[in-house]
Amino acid sequence: MLSLYVHIPFCRERCLYCDFFLVTRVDHVGHFFEALAEETRAKAELIRGKKIDAIHFGGGTPSLVPVSFISGWLEQIEGIAHIAPDAEITLEANPEDLDIRKLEELRAAGINRLSIGVQSFVDRKLRALGRAHSAEDSVRTVSQAMERFNSVSIDLMCGAEGEDEGEWEADLQIALRLRPPHVSVYMLTLEQKTRLWRDVGKGRIVLPGEEEQAAMYECARQRLTAGGFRHYEVSNYALEGHHSRYNLSSWMREPYVGFGPSAHSFMVTDDRQTRFSNALSLMGYLADPAGAVDFSEVLGAEQRFDEEVFLSLRIKRGLPVEFLRNGRAPGSPGLDAELGGLLEKGWISIDDGLVTLTESGFLFADLVAAGLIHG
Repeated sequence: MLSLYVHIPFCRERCLYCDFFLVTRVDHVGHFFEALAEETRAKAELIRGKKIDAIHFGGGTPSLVPVSFISGWLEQIEGIAHIAPDAEITLEANPEDLDIRKLEELRAAGINRLSIGVQSFVDRKLRALGRAHSAEDSVRTVSQAMERFNSVSIDLMCGAEGEDEGEWEADLQIALRLRPPHVSVYMLTLEQKTRLWRDVGKGRIVLPGEEEQAAMYECARQRLTAGGFRHYEVSNYALEGHHSRYNLSSWMREPYVGFGPSAHSFMVTDDRQTRFSNALSLMGYLADPAGAVDFSEVLGAEQRFDEEVFLSLRIKRGLPVEFLRNGRAPGSPGLDAELGGLLEKGWISIDDGLVTLTESGFLFADLVAAGLIHG
């Protein structure tokens, strides 16, 4: 499976918790898509004649740009590669950008899956998160999108300033009533150098503690799984057949090619695995889109092992005990002792020689992975 990712870096404003690469001026949108077309021509040999199973427009806010730019790029790809008839073509969107006309234009352009940054259905919480839309916008947009798209995903965030169990329950109840086929649940995290990080550091904002956030995460798991959603990845829940094909392929370490500033790629040729990424500069990208790649590395055995452990645990893929035993660095503490400790905590299970995270272990996925790699 081969996927494509396009990073569209434009936003009206930066959310206080966001550390993604983006710019808050939109006067370069036309110039950006000219540069994107040039980068695509430069990378054409990576995808020429190949079948594309998933395309993901991320950002930034892809729903902010004119749909004609999106459809134009898809037409360019169709002239180079083969987009599978059942390909998943996802666009990330904010509720304030979507009305019926925009939804119809996106569907006509070939988008068949929307990922909507709802974050909350509660007005107070949306204001605390610095979001531009209202709870009414959230409900309206999701309802209208579901009338026009077979696959719709929403993002919900827990752990906002002042949030209590009642607000989180309200978010989950409305999500279950609307019943989009995919729900992503994220705990608000402090990313360095964001506005939120600075405000928390200065005492201007106090966030719920780790135990409160963990309780909200567990509440989401219970409510969504009881509602028929499968918890298929640390942060993601889906009705049958509606998992994110693009995200799942990335977690399974299948190849993808990224376009746009800050975009990453992962390519596999025979036994050679390469990761590369584009520069974190819009002006630099616009000046030389054909030379956008500024970092590249061929993965060694240790890096492959580390990635396999971290990513496989996130999706309950299961890791053979012997794979872990053979992949750990010489001199690492005993694996059996590490596994025993994790079993005692209830964070993993071992069945037929396969190690998987338990539901409680999902909260500690990175910690478990680090222990299995290094002890």
